[in-house]
Formats: sequence, C-alpha cells, structure tokens
Amino acid sequence: MTATAGPLLGPAEIRELAARAGIRPTKTLGQNFVLDGGTVRKIVRQADVTAGERVVEVGPGLGSLTLGLLEAGASVVAVEIDPVLAGLLPGTVAAHVPGEADLTVVGADALEVHELPGPPPTALVANLPYNVSVPVLLTFLERFPSLERVLVMVQAEVADRLAAPPGSRVYGVPSAKVAWYASARRTATVGRNVFWPAPNVDSALVRMDRRDPPVTSATRQQVFAVVDAAFAQRRKMLRAALAPLAGSPQAAVRALEGAGIDPQTRGERVDIDGFARIAAQLADHARERADERPEPVEQSEPPVGGPGTVEP
Repeated sequence: MTATAGPLLGPAEIRELAARAGIRPTKTLGQNFVLDGGTVRKIVRQADVTAGERVVEVGPGLGSLTLGLLEAGASVVAVEIDPVLAGLLPGTVAAHVPGEADLTVVGADALEVHELPGPPPTALVANLPYNVSVPVLLTFLERFPSLERVLVMVQAEVADRLAAPPGSRVYGVPSAKVAWYASARRTATVGRNVFWPAPNVDSALVRMDRRDPPVTSATRQQVFAVVDAAFAQRRKMLRAALAPLAGSPQAAVRALEGAGIDPQTRGERVDIDGFARIAAQLADHARERADERPEPVEQSEPPVGGPGTVEP
C-alpha cells in the first residue's frame, strides 16, 4: 500500500492484505470480506451516517466498511475479535485516509463488550459475522441505549426473520425481541459475488430505528421469557406453551385472557405489545400468589429449665 491509495479497498488489495498478514478467512469466525466499493457506500448511505457522528462497527475485518464510514466523516469505534485483524486495521486506515483518522480499535469479543471508549455511539453499522449476528444485535441494543439507528448486513434468511411482522411464516424470537427496541425493515438484497470468500447464501441489509419499548409493568427480562416460551414449540397454542412459565395451563389461560389474547392462538400471531401484556399479567398473578401465602409461624425459644432442656 502507498500514500496514494484510493479511499476504499479493492479486490486485489484485500487479497494482498490478507496474504501479507497470513489471514485465511474462517467459517468459525464467520469471516466474509466485502470486495465491492459500491456495496460499502450503499451501506453507509442507507445508515444515514453524518460527519462527526460516533459509529460502532462490529467485525471490521480488513477494513472495507471502516474506510467507507471514515470517508463519510464518521468517528468510528471498531470491535474486532481477531487480534491479527485488529492489529492490521490502523495501518490500513492510515494508508487510505488523509490526515489523522478518527478511529478507535477495540480488540474484543463483541458479546463481552459492556462499554466503549469515547462518546456513546449513535449508530451501529456492520457486516456482521453470520454465526453471531442476532446475539450481537440484541446485545448492543440492550447495552448501548445511545444507539438510535442500526444498519447491518446479514444472511438474507436472518434479515427476513429480524424484520418479520406478526403472522409471517418466519416471525419468531428474533423478530419479537428486536421489536422491543426498534422498528426493523429489510432495505436491500446483496449478492454473493461481493464477498471474499463467496458465501453459500445471499445477504441483505436491515435497517433498525430505535423506539420506546412497550409501556408495561413487566421487566424486559420477563417479557423476553414469555417470548422464549411462546416459540419453544411453535405449533403449540399459547395456553400450553406458557403453562410451564405460568405454573399450570389454567394459570396461563388466566394470564392470556387478562392480556386480551385468545389462549388458543400461537406465538407467531402476537406482537411485542401483546407479549408485554402477557408478561405483566403473569407477574401480577405471581405477586398475588405470594401475598396469599400464610406467614410462617415463628417458633419461640423454650424457657430455661422447660421441656427439652437439662439443668446442670
């Protein structure tokens, strides 16, 4: 690389960088590097990245998207689990970005990151590793409430699940949990030929915009427990699916009816507001049962010399 390198990485340079560093993309880490500059700029454009905005990128790899974000004037904090790639990124950026780039590299597993250096990020923009895309999304939406927008490239099948509405064939746990934090929509399909190595499936872009969670007396953990139970066996009606969580089928029916939901419906028909209402009903009924339990009778100490004692 030279000081006159273009603003983005090209296919030849990506392969050269990988060879020089001894990097061979691994399926274990879900590594598929973006070769196409047009795809990089499309991601940045659809993310509405603005100059000076703090953006977190997960899995920057060889730096294709990182350079696109810096080209748009973003302040980037990049989280990379591979120590070789994390060490390579600053040099790649220095060769492509005139002056001093606003880049911070965090060498860590994204699922173990609880705080980030610098200002709180307002956007997450990433080509997410296929094998951890949903856990990373949910983790960052939970831990970084400063995130206003998310634009990620994921497997097309995963994109469909993330953006699926209730009643859809692919609506499930990821769809409902993402909806707690944000509205989600699939914005574009990405072909396999823009990656190296080419994956076996197509990819897609998903845009998420933060919104307030449902108004409920239940906690997020309680709501998510209901979501998990509802989809543990998709074909079960909710009165049966929620019975273990509620304590009995009768308790599940009572909570569902209190939430205004037909006990014979299935989880795929319920939106996040409905799951929140169910969780609130279950929590209320659990408190009622706790209040109805009799207080334990305290046993008084037998007097000295009374029954059960032996005088010296």
